[in-house]
Amino acid sequence: MNFFFVFNGKGLKQLSLIVIAAFFAAWFLYLDNMAQLPVFSTKDGPKAVYRGEKDIALTFNIGWGDEKAGPILDELEKQNVKSATFFLAGSWAEGHPDLVNRIAKKGYEIGLLGYNYEDYSKLEDAKIRKDISKGQEAFRKLNLKNIKLLRAPTGHFDERTLKIAQQYGLTVVHWSIDSQDWTNPGVKAIAANVSNAKKGDIILLHASDSAKQTAKALPLILTEIQQKGLKMVTVSEMIANGSAQSREIN
Repeated sequence: MNFFFVFNGKGLKQLSLIVIAAFFAAWFLYLDNMAQLPVFSTKDGPKAVYRGEKDIALTFNIGWGDEKAGPILDELEKQNVKSATFFLAGSWAEGHPDLVNRIAKKGYEIGLLGYNYEDYSKLEDAKIRKDISKGQEAFRKLNLKNIKLLRAPTGHFDERTLKIAQQYGLTVVHWSIDSQDWTNPGVKAIAANVSNAKKGDIILLHASDSAKQTAKALPLILTEIQQKGLKMVTVSEMIANGSAQSREIN
């Protein structure tokens, strides 16, 4: 027996739109979450921070999306979290001034996540400089001052990135604990990925729309941190409070 599927013009158009939307959603998810192993300094040169000596730092990347940042901020406020660091893409910040203002007014630290969310390890030096410069300009227009931290947009960077960042007065920040929240493995799994966190760790979380379960995972994560007696600080506070750790890039 043979089966045939018949689509009219309207049905084909709707199917095409669904396929295109799915493709772009998958692409943004991929870009938002590329990462590398923590390898962070040049010999006798600029360094990238990936952990400190004491306390603990929650960090959130936001590169795209309209829906998840608000609920995550709601949960942080509900849990009375006073210190966190948000790394914002300049292009996202331009399109979401109200959310940026809310992050700043709450007293959370803001760092730069580049502008166009590109892989710095694959860009020419001039393009890295242009991306950082555009991001800084976007922040200036939003009255964000004294931005000192940079996170490589996809997590990939090399010696060139460290040197260029230093020229712009920026310290590159990576992480020591990856929550893997962008994979949406379940609330308990996200919390379990963070459960090994100890003093000095910098935790990677996301507030882009790819992170569909992060807001619900936060209460479990925060309870675990509190039970360990760890104090939550910003990355800058962690750097100021002790020696930051780095590894050499060959």
